[in-house]
Formats: sequence, structure tokens, C-alpha cells
Amino acid sequence: MVKFIRDEVTGAGFEKVILGLSGGVDSSLCAYLAAEALGSGAVHAINMPYRDSSRDGIRHARQVASHLKIHFLSVEITPMIDTYFKAFPDADLIRKGNKMARERMSILYDHSARFNALVLGSSNKTEILLGYGTIYGDMACAINPLGDLYKTQVWDLAREVGVPKEIIEKEPSADLWQGQTDEEELGFSYREVDQLLDLMVDKGLPWQELIRRGFGEEFIERVRTRIRSSAYKRRMPIIAHISRHGREGAKGGQ
Repeated sequence: MVKFIRDEVTGAGFEKVILGLSGGVDSSLCAYLAAEALGSGAVHAINMPYRDSSRDGIRHARQVASHLKIHFLSVEITPMIDTYFKAFPDADLIRKGNKMARERMSILYDHSARFNALVLGSSNKTEILLGYGTIYGDMACAINPLGDLYKTQVWDLAREVGVPKEIIEKEPSADLWQGQTDEEELGFSYREVDQLLDLMVDKGLPWQELIRRGFGEEFIERVRTRIRSSAYKRRMPIIAHISRHGREGAKGGQ
């Protein structure tokens, strides 16, 4: 993954990366990998708290940036979010969470132009397969070194590279609203769903074999439904090819 970051960044004609550093394990691991790949001076991290954001998350983000000696900036998103939702006071938590994720990515891309740096993503394989992310929000990036690692593998690698123990062991949360946790929102733990995803997706085991291995039918169906219903988040926008050149290009690409 270190080689991936170095090769993709330099191959695209860049020398630096920028990432959102929330203080969670995924973004912290990305910061560690990027600093090793490019050097501390080539990594820009931005923490973008809302007024309800976890104080521990902010503290952990600063701790990681200080340890790695990478550039660090804090940008408060409360004014932008609150001003927008004054016009839509009936918005639910999902809408607000999506808006926060997209506001943060907007800020990252603005500063990517400021620093001439590629945006580094930190969505893991579990989140991507389950569609547990905001399209054009936290799922947006130029390159993503963690996209083929399940959440449990992220925890293991984070331990190996020296991410602080308190970051690795705290309850996973996208910090989209006060008290929000990933596993409570998903309805199952990362460890149990990663075991299922490995057998279902990577090893391609059929339904009956999954049941034989102890997974409940309802759990399997819930996970399969999430994978199917979020497929649109994992592909580029579909273009209607009208011109002859466009149709030939699409056919050739198959």
C-alpha cells in the first residue's frame, strides 16, 4: 500500500496528498501510510469538526498529526451546515450526515487545489461493499489505499504500523451526529459481517454453505440486499452513448 500511494501519486504528476483526518482508525492509518510513502512534509491533513463532533476524535486527529509531523489544519463546518439547514428544519439525521460528509469533501478538494495535492480516501472494503458511505462525500477521492481491506484488517494493520491503541480500540463511528456508532447503525458488528463478506464475496460460497457455516438466513439476506442496493455507489456515472464513437468505445470497453 505504501508503494501504491507513492506510485499513483507520482505517476499522476503530483508530490503531495491531502486527507480528512477524523481521528478514527481508517483515516489515521491512511496518514501513517502516506507519511511513510511520501514523507511527512508531503502530507496535508484536515480535521473538519461539527459542533456535536466527538472531542476525542479531534484530540486523536491532532495526536496523529503531531506524531507523524504532517501538516494539520482544522476547519469548522458548523456555520456552513447550520446555515443550510435553517431553510430545511425538518431534515432528518441521514440528510444532515450526508450533507456534512459532502461539505467535508468539498473542503478537501478546495485545499487539494491550494496545495496541489491528490485527495487520499480512507473508505474500507466493508463500508464500500455495504454502501456504508456517502457518494461524493467520504467515498470520493483520487486514490484509496484501504479499499481492498476489510475493517478487521484495517485494525490489524493499524496495530502493525503503530497507530495509537486508544484510536484502534474505540467504538467505530463516522461521527455524523452525537452518539452515532457504525455498528449500531448497521445492526451488526464489523467482525461478524467481515467473516460473512469474506466467504460470500471473496470465496464465492453459495447460500447453503453459508448457512452450514453458522450464518443466519436473515443476516445473509440483509447483507446481500445492502450489496445489491448500493451497487450504484461503486461505479462511475453511467453515460448514455449517443454518438457512433461513444457506442464503439462502450462496446470495445466490454
